[in-house]
Amino acid sequence: MADDKNQSGSDKEIPILSRLRAPIGAVRNKKRKGRGIGKLGKTAGKGMKGQKARSPGNFQKLGFEGGQMPLYRRIPKRGFHNLFATNYAEVNVRDLERFEAGSVVDEAALREKRLVSGKFDGIKLLGNGEVDRSLTIKVHAASAGAKAKVEAAGGTLEILGA
Repeated sequence: MADDKNQSGSDKEIPILSRLRAPIGAVRNKKRKGRGIGKLGKTAGKGMKGQKARSPGNFQKLGFEGGQMPLYRRIPKRGFHNLFATNYAEVNVRDLERFEAGSVVDEAALREKRLVSGKFDGIKLLGNGEVDRSLTIKVHAASAGAKAKVEAAGGTLEILGA
């Protein structure tokens, strides 16, 4: 008997997909600009005449200042940045004191001791300071002074990628 009550629909109606509708006020009609004289008619909310009222729309060129000389052209340019320059991480000979005698110093060892970090194209050994132990150093470039100091201490310098 309870089944008959549900089928007749007197207790609760079961929703059917074809009858689903959005709640009242959830769907609004699109604003029709430029149709008539009131509110959004005539000038369609663009005000009177001028650049922003013209038909191709609002002119949005980056850096455009209404015909005035733009800021990026008013300010003088200085310097040059070479996109193809080789960016070396610099390590001085004095920093090699952290390594024990006979150890191999390469990029992984330098990162472990936090002597180099970040992105770079290679490592360059510079001659600032002194070294008193023999080390095997593997770097991408080295100054002449650094090479002389490492070899004088009994170490070897291997240039990678050469």
